[in-house]
Amino acid sequence: MERYTQFLLKHRLQILLLFIVLAAVCAVLAGMTDINSRLDGYLPETSPSVTAERIMEEEYGQTVPNMRVLLFEVSVPKALEYKERLKAAKGVKEVVWLDDAVNIHVPLEMAPSKTVEEWYQDGNALFSLTVEVGKERQAAAAVRDVIGEENCMSGPAAESAAAASELYRNAGLILLLEALLVLFLLILASDSWFEPVIILLAIGGAVVMNLGTDLILGSVSFLTVAACPALQIVLMAGQAVHMLRRYTGNRDSGMQTEQAMSATVSQSAGSILTGSLAMAAGFLALTFMDLEIGSELGWAMIKAIACSLAGLLCFLPALASVAGGLLDKTRHRPLAAGFGRFSGFVMKLRIPVLIASVLLVPVLFLAQRQNLIYYGDSADGVSEETQIGKDTQTIRDLYGVSSPVVLMVPRGELEKEQAMNAELLDLDCVTSVISYAGSVGDAIPEEYVSSDVLSRFYSAHYSRFLITLDVQEQDPDWEEKVIAVRNIGEKYYGDEIQYAGDLVGAKDMKTILTQDGRSIILLAAVFLFVILLLIFRSLFLPLPALLISAASVCTCLGLPYFFGTPLFWSGGAAAGVIQAAVTVYGAVFLTGQYLKFRKKLPKKKAARENIKACAQPILISALVQAFGGIIFGALSLNGAARQFGILAGAGAVSSFVLLLFVLPALLVLFDRVIRRVSLHADFYMEYENGNKRKGAGK
Repeated sequence: MERYTQFLLKHRLQILLLFIVLAAVCAVLAGMTDINSRLDGYLPETSPSVTAERIMEEEYGQTVPNMRVLLFEVSVPKALEYKERLKAAKGVKEVVWLDDAVNIHVPLEMAPSKTVEEWYQDGNALFSLTVEVGKERQAAAAVRDVIGEENCMSGPAAESAAAASELYRNAGLILLLEALLVLFLLILASDSWFEPVIILLAIGGAVVMNLGTDLILGSVSFLTVAACPALQIVLMAGQAVHMLRRYTGNRDSGMQTEQAMSATVSQSAGSILTGSLAMAAGFLALTFMDLEIGSELGWAMIKAIACSLAGLLCFLPALASVAGGLLDKTRHRPLAAGFGRFSGFVMKLRIPVLIASVLLVPVLFLAQRQNLIYYGDSADGVSEETQIGKDTQTIRDLYGVSSPVVLMVPRGELEKEQAMNAELLDLDCVTSVISYAGSVGDAIPEEYVSSDVLSRFYSAHYSRFLITLDVQEQDPDWEEKVIAVRNIGEKYYGDEIQYAGDLVGAKDMKTILTQDGRSIILLAAVFLFVILLLIFRSLFLPLPALLISAASVCTCLGLPYFFGTPLFWSGGAAAGVIQAAVTVYGAVFLTGQYLKFRKKLPKKKAARENIKACAQPILISALVQAFGGIIFGALSLNGAARQFGILAGAGAVSSFVLLLFVLPALLVLFDRVIRRVSLHADFYMEYENGNKRKGAGK
């Protein structure tokens, strides 16, 4: 470490210049990274819905309808004109309306009322559009130009476009408010007016570098974009303050600027590197998920940790040593009180809080297992404060909920298709079926049907049924209804069917995550245990860190159950990942410092001094996470993103309590066990009458 610090300080100007150039380049690259606002694209290629969509794209050149458009007060001829204009809109691949389901050249009173009312009511026309994947924003803008502000659009493609626009629009405001929050907290925690500026520059540079290097991943999910900067800000704020406190202490002891910074890096690097290594081990487990979002999130988080390390151990020391004179000249009395009394308060309450935690955590564990979880993107929803939110509610008020699914069966048996078409229409949850068997049937020989009509239903190998369900993922029986449609297809064609749609994708995602969840959690626990075993060289010390981390995640994810709200998988996953990482990092930091104090002091005094020394960075990280989560949740209009912010904010409180009250209690309580199952513990020994006191030895 001495060679590293000498190199760092010798070349500090070059390091600062390199860091600034990299940050500037990454700031440009960050704007070039595509952000995915939908998670169904991360399903494995082998999942049934993805396989079906791929075959549908190959056979028909399009996928499942993903947008609804409502036009008020239009006649049938006018609706047909709008249909052609919508077809010509950029990014729109297909438009389906009433004329595809029934013969509109005869009085509509002669057509099945159930089918007509699905598309045309009281002069209001509802269209179903298929938007090309990846062009949702362009298509939504083009469709809005066609229909105007007075008409409505909704559906996954519209919501995806709105979510992406909202993310771009609010990102700057969220980052600005969080920067002001961090600045305020740093001013309270520092004893130099220039110190917060240095820390903010280090954090900002690390965050920008991470966002810019996301380009190497091709595209990233909104989950990754939200979680990675949050983790960086939370961890770097506390550790940067802790480093500069050590630097100030070294300067006060008489060291020169470079000597003090060299000592600071040497004193801080161990805990920062070990905590980062533990987090990286946990994130590595995510890369083994069958769902590809796990791999993306895992590698992105590891990359974020690397960028944070560069900020803490390269840029921050280099900048602080260059600005050492400014730090000295802007010194002031600490604005916040020390933590001496607080450490005594914690020691008095440690046992009651430990008992309360032992009683509450199992309840929270059971609660988070009972959550109603939404897996699909369509359940994430958007706030009614937005245009898309208002449009969605208007369409639902008039036409109810609608979830299109596509069932493809081998072509060539028209009688079987007609029988299946009739049976599908008999299902209570099915409001419309558009197919060759239902729209054309055997009344007209196939060779006399126009190629446009024929290609809409028939491909080289398949016959396509476009089915509309009046069900959404929020309904308790949505899975049964999705399965009921599939069962009818399998009744006639066995395993030769292909079945796709938002709800089908949600069903696949639930199946994969249910199978994947426990194995990934177990793998993460094993990775963490091995890393912590190597870090602490103790058979016991990994256990408190793992237990504290698990308890913190259970507390965070158990809250929706008690508030009677559903848990969005995407928002809960992001909050859980942040919670686990922050708590593991804090546990490694606190445990490492306790072991150092324990070499000099009895266990209770060591615990008290440990809390006194570590409370400030833990508190700062908790406050940044709590208020940052509130800001993110308040400004997010997407349901999953809003929940992520709320859960992250609430989780900060649980992490703070568990780390500063429960973990020290466990370390003191099991002090003798730790000493006996740890290599080279070298704990402080007390003597009575010249003899070693029993139980206090090495």
